[in-house]
Amino acid sequence: MRLRTLDKRNSTNEDGIFFKEIVDDKDKVVDKIFLIRYRVDEKDKLITVGKYSQGIRVNYCKTKRNEILNNIRLGETPTTIKAKRVSKDIILFETIANDYFEHIKMHNKDFKNTISRYNLHIKSYIGDKNIETITINDIEQIQRDKLKLLSPKTVNHIVQIIGTIYNFAIDRDKFKGLSPIKRIKKIKFDNVRERFLSVEEIGKIVSIVQDDEQLLLFLKLALCTGARLETLLQIKKKDINLESQMVTLTDFKNNSTYKGFITSELMEMIKNRLEQLGINDFLLNYHNTKDLKSKFSKIYKPILDELFNKGLDKMDSKNRVVIHTFRHTFASHLAINGTPIYTIQKLMNHKDITMTMRYAKLAPDSGKKFVNELYK
Repeated sequence: MRLRTLDKRNSTNEDGIFFKEIVDDKDKVVDKIFLIRYRVDEKDKLITVGKYSQGIRVNYCKTKRNEILNNIRLGETPTTIKAKRVSKDIILFETIANDYFEHIKMHNKDFKNTISRYNLHIKSYIGDKNIETITINDIEQIQRDKLKLLSPKTVNHIVQIIGTIYNFAIDRDKFKGLSPIKRIKKIKFDNVRERFLSVEEIGKIVSIVQDDEQLLLFLKLALCTGARLETLLQIKKKDINLESQMVTLTDFKNNSTYKGFITSELMEMIKNRLEQLGINDFLLNYHNTKDLKSKFSKIYKPILDELFNKGLDKMDSKNRVVIHTFRHTFASHLAINGTPIYTIQKLMNHKDITMTMRYAKLAPDSGKKFVNELYK
């Protein structure tokens, strides 16, 4: 790849300090070179300081320019500035990322997904780069490439991981600059899932999994609690209160616990299983599979695709039926049956009521009855 420096001098927010852009064959800016201008013997002088990729920054140029001006006042002739890095060890983005992953293993049970996305989508782009020299263009290149294969939501999450690693570096005093993520715009998209299952559609899934106790139990738990996949997999015997028909659920997304309810039908289904479990045993256990999340996903995906997703684009998250659709179905049917919106919020463990308000349109009476009765 051939690089060239553009002739145009760009101003900075400091007097006498400029930079020129360095572009590649496609005129994409890949670096910049800093220059200092000062006046001596009634003539303007221009000195090249160094490149951004070498660690040169505006503050460094300002310091050097002040040194030159002081030398001129003292009658000394300024010498050529040799471009050099600010004395600092080079820290690769990969190094900080690995430190961050060690940290989240203690605090985030879903850390494997984060590490997997880093290895698949980030490492090859910026893993071997100096964390000081990663640019906005580097991040935007990741966005452009990944959008060809992944949904906007997933691409935004990939960029979010990069930002989180930068924040970790800043908190640990390993990076003192401004994270390039601060100036990256999220990709706008409409990801609100509108699809939910009708009672008849639920019956179709039941007819397929009814002979597999664990698959049926998973489905019924999802549809009567609205819990996320990770939450369902963490339900233990001690979390279930048979007398009150309540279950304590752990919300890993919001880092909290909340209460759900189990229907009488489901309670009858799990009574015998609970008698066989130890107090800390998990309710769901598919043939002692270690990675239950992947297992249930792999089993249910072809079932849901065959029943509901034929002809739909893979990126059509609004209409495709996936395991998370069970959660959306739970809330939708609550709204259809006239459940107060604040009760739905509580049962879904939504932090913000605006997340729950999208179900309000499904309520059987949007207010017409109350308006008609208003002035009687």
